[in-house]
Amino acid sequence: MQAPVRAALRSIVGDANYRDTDGDLVPYSRDATPLFSARPDAVVFPADTAEVAAVLELATRHTVPVVPRGAGSNLCAATVALRGGIVLALTRLDHVLEIAPPELLARVQPGVTSKALADAAARENLLWAPDPGSRTVATIGGTVATNAGGLRGLKYGVTRDYVLGLEAVLPTGEIIRTGGRLHKDVAGYDLTRLLTGSEGTLAVITEATLALRPAPRTSGTGVAYFSDLATAGRAVSAIISDGVLPATLEFLDRSCIRAVEEFAGLGLRADAGALLLFGDDGEPDSVAQVMARMADACSAQGALEVSTAGHIAEAEALLAARRCALPALSRLGSLTILEDATVPRPRIAEMVDRIDRIAEGHDLTIATFGHAGDGNLHPTCIIESHEDTDSVARAERAFGEIFSAALELGGTITGEHGVGAAKFPYLSAQLGPDQVSLLRRVKAAFDPAGILNPGKLGS
Repeated sequence: MQAPVRAALRSIVGDANYRDTDGDLVPYSRDATPLFSARPDAVVFPADTAEVAAVLELATRHTVPVVPRGAGSNLCAATVALRGGIVLALTRLDHVLEIAPPELLARVQPGVTSKALADAAARENLLWAPDPGSRTVATIGGTVATNAGGLRGLKYGVTRDYVLGLEAVLPTGEIIRTGGRLHKDVAGYDLTRLLTGSEGTLAVITEATLALRPAPRTSGTGVAYFSDLATAGRAVSAIISDGVLPATLEFLDRSCIRAVEEFAGLGLRADAGALLLFGDDGEPDSVAQVMARMADACSAQGALEVSTAGHIAEAEALLAARRCALPALSRLGSLTILEDATVPRPRIAEMVDRIDRIAEGHDLTIATFGHAGDGNLHPTCIIESHEDTDSVARAERAFGEIFSAALELGGTITGEHGVGAAKFPYLSAQLGPDQVSLLRRVKAAFDPAGILNPGKLGS
């Protein structure tokens, strides 16, 4: 990157918010995705929308790549600067601007974390429903940009279901507002939906107007153990067929159960082949009835054991078992590759069986956990050493087969993590060349210079 561009960046954000030394750039050369790393030329920390616009206008004028970034907690290499350039770190834009109970909405800047928004909403007896596993660090900008899901996706939907409007800066420096404060607004193309999940390839989000819900009065959580995942899958089908839409319906396979128990000591049954975590929220009488129906469905399908949490602390411990699956598995090796793929709900057990056979065929350890209610699986490969290049190569081939299996079963290569650089090689297999070509034309309309997050989605 040329010296005049560096000087202009310093002028825009100030010396204290510009970084380009080796030590400063290394942490921004990667995100939470293993195997992907690329060093940017500079990192800038804008203070407001005007500074974001100035950086983008400068970058377009000099054809310098720009990668928008929040906390870097994504798992698809969406914020790796593959072609160098500028990392635009939005963490200084971290204010909850408004919580409006009469309108059931919030306005926030992109650097606000999902948990911070949830806590602010809870103080007004409201619920921010999207619940990504990394909610304590994941920023709203990144959550919107990747259309993140989470543990409550079956009942409450994913991030796109709650985005009412956005303020965004186009690569040219133009500032647009899409949507707004209304729950019903069909004027023009739905650019809000288009930008949600666009992974920073079309525009930079600088403010989001988000829908909230009334907070449920109570919640319940339970756990059922099964001899194998196929039996747990039948229980999931029985629960949904009974007309129940749970707030939580998660699963861990045998390897995950053992890893979580060794890590957290929560008293899980290490002899079980599968664990199903189920829960609901709402009015007390309704929750009690739904919890009983789900417990009965699990028992009727041959559960080894079914229990429900008797108090909040016990419920939180059960939810912690699901949330700590990744850190628990990460202790088993120096390299943990977590992916996601989604299949139709009735084919979960079949997909996990395919994953197990693929892992065996490549002599790999792959554990699987995920969202049983919506068919979203997280196969996780554990490799003992980063230097084991042969195992890494086998893992990459195995995941290619896993994604192919998901598509064969009527699923998708990613249910919630996004495409990024990690899934980009598989995107055409799902969408086909005509749709990929359309993505590129959309990209060119927003970003004619091709500076925003190149190498991702429509690039």
